[in-house]
Amino acid sequence: MDKGTGLAVLDPLLVEILACPIDKGPLYYFADEGSLYNPRLRRRYAIKDGIPDMLIDDSEELSGEEHDRLLKKAEVEGIRLNFEPSPEG
Repeated sequence: MDKGTGLAVLDPLLVEILACPIDKGPLYYFADEGSLYNPRLRRRYAIKDGIPDMLIDDSEELSGEEHDRLLKKAEVEGIRLNFEPSPEG
């Protein structure tokens, strides 16, 4: 746990392998908000007590406004998707 913020920080190796359970695609990791975000489906997955809750039924569908906020935050803070999506085919 990060003693400065009180938030649990995920192991970078874990972050690299996490994928959205719906489309199997990459996610943004917002450590300071304790969440993982799929911008393609506008779904947010909470991190609870340092454990990503990747259950579809527990995820949150975001409004356009919140989606835009997170994309802007990722851009400004240099947050990138956790892996490169594989080409479809």
